[in-house]
Amino acid sequence: MDYRRAEDVVGGEWAEWYMMTPEQRWAESMKLWPVFLALGGTLDPEPDSQSPFFDASEWRALYAHRRPGVRVVRRG
Repeated sequence: MDYRRAEDVVGGEWAEWYMMTPEQRWAESMKLWPVFLALGGTLDPEPDSQSPFFDASEWRALYAHRRPGVRVVRRG
């Protein structure tokens, strides 16, 4: 039988991930949330542009003020 090592198929980092138990994967994933939020990520849901209730102008105005480092530049 031909056995391949996981590292040869998916690479070392992914092989390490696949060898973890679901509980270990969950714990590692939870460590990423503080980083995501510190980098300006948000837990707000993405708007559904296909929804009949979607208002693009309202969404843009809301988002421009919630993201760090995003500024509206006006040229006069």
